[in-house]
Amino acid sequence: MKKTFPPSELIINPDGSIFHLHVRPSQLADRVILVGDPGRVPLVASYFDTQECDISSREFRTITGYYRGKRITCVSTGIGCDNIDIVLNELDALANIDFETRTEKDELRSLTIVRVGTCGGLQPNTPVGTFIASAKSIGFDGLLNFYAGRNEVCDLEMERAFVEHMHWNPQLCAPYVIDNDADLLNRIGGDDMVRGITIACGGFFGPQGRELRIPLADPHQNEKVEAFEYKGLRITNFEMESSAVAGLSRLLGHRAMTCCMVIANRLAKNVNASYKNTINTLIKRVLDRI
Repeated sequence: MKKTFPPSELIINPDGSIFHLHVRPSQLADRVILVGDPGRVPLVASYFDTQECDISSREFRTITGYYRGKRITCVSTGIGCDNIDIVLNELDALANIDFETRTEKDELRSLTIVRVGTCGGLQPNTPVGTFIASAKSIGFDGLLNFYAGRNEVCDLEMERAFVEHMHWNPQLCAPYVIDNDADLLNRIGGDDMVRGITIACGGFFGPQGRELRIPLADPHQNEKVEAFEYKGLRITNFEMESSAVAGLSRLLGHRAMTCCMVIANRLAKNVNASYKNTINTLIKRVLDRI
């Protein structure tokens, strides 16, 4: 028997669009690029040959169009894994739920999802300007722990090793470790992006070891993070969305990965605040390879 989704769970706007994104099923392409900043959506879409729609709702802006024969949807998510929970679930609903009957479709429509973002580098080989393709993501956010099947898609062995290495505070969310899609990683990451482990944090300051006026609960967090190694991989960068993108995609049957440009190196303590002028290269690379 098909699962039916009541109006309180699947909220559809009067115009037939999904609640937060305001996108209709026909406006979603199979290839999806996620960016954090709504202002970056028209930058991505400026490379499109044609555009079908341009929709704005809160921090979510969506443009669908064609790039060299490939139909692509670019969506802004805003900042944080909580927003990814909204975006990934609504994209999946657009792809795999019949809005007329409110039932799950018979065949899974699997999306290809690439997050293009910015991050902070954590190793000597990730200076400002480096492109990083996340092989694995560690979620400090705890989002995936709310979903059934979490243990089946996560790397439990690496989770245990990380928790032990960090002397993890039980007051924090249990971290989860998720692989980015291997085939997509090879295609998008190519041989010109650094591969590594990305940590998705639940905030920009304390969770990433930044201290302003409030002291950190663990002032040695970043030192331990930088020293962690697992099967030849080091933790290369901090950002705020990759774990939820990879984790929810895996649970929902989609293929996903994150690639970021380093705009600050925490070891060298330097930053490129004018990165918006140089991220175009990464965007173009992803458009060519997606």
